[in-house]
Amino acid sequence: MRQIKKAVIPAAGYGTGFLPATKATAKEMLPIVDKPIIQFIVEEALASGIEEILIITGRHKRPIEDHFDSNVELEQNLEEKGKWELLELVKSTTKADLFFVRQAYPKGLGDAISQAKSFIGDEAFVVMLGDNILESDVPVTKQLLDLYEVNGAANLAVLEVPQAETDQYGIIEIDQVVEGFDGDVFSLLDVVEKPSPAEAPSQLGIAGRYVLTPKIFDLLENLAPGKDGEVQLTDAIAALNQTQRVFAKRVEGKLYDVGNRMGYVDLSLQYGLKHPETAAGLREYLIQMSQALRGEDN
Repeated sequence: MRQIKKAVIPAAGYGTGFLPATKATAKEMLPIVDKPIIQFIVEEALASGIEEILIITGRHKRPIEDHFDSNVELEQNLEEKGKWELLELVKSTTKADLFFVRQAYPKGLGDAISQAKSFIGDEAFVVMLGDNILESDVPVTKQLLDLYEVNGAANLAVLEVPQAETDQYGIIEIDQVVEGFDGDVFSLLDVVEKPSPAEAPSQLGIAGRYVLTPKIFDLLENLAPGKDGEVQLTDAIAALNQTQRVFAKRVEGKLYDVGNRMGYVDLSLQYGLKHPETAAGLREYLIQMSQALRGEDN
């Protein structure tokens, strides 16, 4: 069994949840303090041992490619001015083993993943959704890769989600708990895309990280559109589970869904409270705001 060294990051969506900011800017390039969303995902992949990354882009997504490319003029300017720390910061975002392909017609997450077929070949691989940033001591992708080293199967990262929010996630239906693993590992009976709270088979939602086998591409190729008229990756995973067992791991970590405004604000605050240049000032500001809001409530 070969080690997984490739990851796919879908980033072709329109980002309508952040209009008008995303009218001419890639949603993935929106900053969390001073770091674009997509960089968090790439850093998690590299920290997990991934060596080659394919980002699925679309129209107006060229800034993502530019961000991870070198900027000779900027680097020269910083060097001439002796701004060595900024120069190293700029160079640190230049990644050599990063590849890009365009999804010409956005038809859903499943269709986006199908664009990676030639890049992946006959290897198992990781899928990392750009809307989901996960904060954890051990990168969530690494947690899934460690599980793959043991079971050699497709694995999904799951977390408990509020019952009222099941219609925002792919929700798993558990077959049984699998013994002998660190943490909670389940074999899948089914996976359902964004079920209503009344129809959800559990409160375990997919947290935007997947280990998949290359068989998924054959299934995606013949898959009919599902929820919202799109080709759904969850439908392909459910079909994969009929011939190859799929497992889910309840991962350790906190999920920030930066695909919606509140998740974006939440992560911005949390990251700002840890950033060396904003932590102290932001903490004091939040204390003052809290006191002012309590005063308004009284």
